[in-house]
Amino acid sequence: MSDLHVIVGAGPVGRATAVQLASEGHDVLLVSRSGRGPEIDGVRRAAADAADGDRLAELATGAVALYNCINPPSYTVWPTYWPPVAAAFLAAAERTGATLVTASCLYGYGPVDGPMIEGMPDAATGTKARIRAGMWADALAAHEAGRIRAVEVRGSDYVGPWVTNAHIAQVTARALAGKSVRVFGSADQPHTFTDVRDMGRALAAVAQAPHAWGRVWHAPSNAPRTQAETVADVCRAAGREPVAVRAWPKALLSVGGVFVPLLREMRETVYQFERPYVLDSSAITRELGLEPTAWAEVCRATALGVDDATLGAAPPTTTS
Repeated sequence: MSDLHVIVGAGPVGRATAVQLASEGHDVLLVSRSGRGPEIDGVRRAAADAADGDRLAELATGAVALYNCINPPSYTVWPTYWPPVAAAFLAAAERTGATLVTASCLYGYGPVDGPMIEGMPDAATGTKARIRAGMWADALAAHEAGRIRAVEVRGSDYVGPWVTNAHIAQVTARALAGKSVRVFGSADQPHTFTDVRDMGRALAAVAQAPHAWGRVWHAPSNAPRTQAETVADVCRAAGREPVAVRAWPKALLSVGGVFVPLLREMRETVYQFERPYVLDSSAITRELGLEPTAWAEVCRATALGVDDATLGAAPPTTTS
């Protein structure tokens, strides 16, 4: 029987998933556009365009699972990037019989009162939210029609090793250099952060649990912390004193968005940092036994930008 797991997307989530599956002794193929990247023990690499359903089907033939761990290059391309990629994954999963395992975000829920829990409606109206919600709706419809097997894992903002393009990661180097930092939204609202390794563990687990298919799961995540608390925790984990954390003026997104497309796109998601943004991941702990990585360890890995094997190394050199 085949033990092949095909992961498409070699960013932090794809890498974390590959490391987890390889550690379990599975045959792992990590796919990216170039097919290149750091060597990972027990992991093979291949090149593919994620929008090419034929190529994905070729690579996933005989596979146990096909993982969508894609991270588009920018918010600005989501409306044109995601539809053909999502269609390619659905087609490949249907042709090969590999379980479609998708790494996703919490955007679909939109602003809610109280913790986000699996089964809540995807009621957000923003463009990016509707795109991701629509992808899951299409996959679930195909699953319920018996055309494919599908499951989705959603995580909050990523921290941990290898993460560079995320809210905390983008200010870590400056904070570790002892300089004050600015964040979007509020520095003092509770916010859930997900260690990318816990996201990888969750994806690997649901892929191998038939009773978990056909639904959304939340990746195991620690209790919420404010952005100010998280930056301070990361500093302390690296043996540094905490620094001042202030919020950018609200006008930055409205005025700056006129000239900078990325800032304009962030208007849709900044609410996540202006009000409590709390993820309830108790279901995956209760039903699949997955606990989040200890917060102190998450902060050490975030500070160092590496995995457990090198957590004893000196903090990375920082620049202003």
